[in-house]
Amino acid sequence: MAEHVALATFAGGCFWCMVGPFEQYEGVKKITSGYTGGHKENPTYEEVCSNTTGHVEAVQIEYDPEKVTYDELLNTFWRQIDPTDDGGQFHDRGESYQTAIFYHNEEQKQQAIASKEQLEKEGPFDRPIVTKILPAKPFYPAEEYHQDYHKKNRTHYLLYRQGSGRADFIKRHWGDE
Repeated sequence: MAEHVALATFAGGCFWCMVGPFEQYEGVKKITSGYTGGHKENPTYEEVCSNTTGHVEAVQIEYDPEKVTYDELLNTFWRQIDPTDDGGQFHDRGESYQTAIFYHNEEQKQQAIASKEQLEKEGPFDRPIVTKILPAKPFYPAEEYHQDYHKKNRTHYLLYRQGSGRADFIKRHWGDE
């Protein structure tokens, strides 16, 4: 029996910090750091960071929906970001670091909307959830040195995750999960 592969695309600020949390799932086949949502074809990191391309840093996840559900991926996504910040994420500011869920079909759209509504109702936040839910657009893989950055440059990654405020934010809102 052939495995079914689906796509999930999430923008959660710096893509370095968005890869590791999804690796825990057996059904996740591949995670690619890249750029999406904008108008420039094949943008570079420098172009995206200039906030002139319309793109955000994102991860695209190839997964087997029989082994990991889209709802599980959504739950993991929400617990990696500050969904109330529309100016970027933690110390990374600007449109290229805004949060978004890019849905690939109507079912993902409905699941994303429902998860956002649940977070607004039951989550630990006292400000509105501003993460956008948008149709998927072309996804451009980031340069090779950005792929699996958390493994290639472990010490720098851990210092960045802590220094940016992300690690403390996650612990404060979600505990030691």
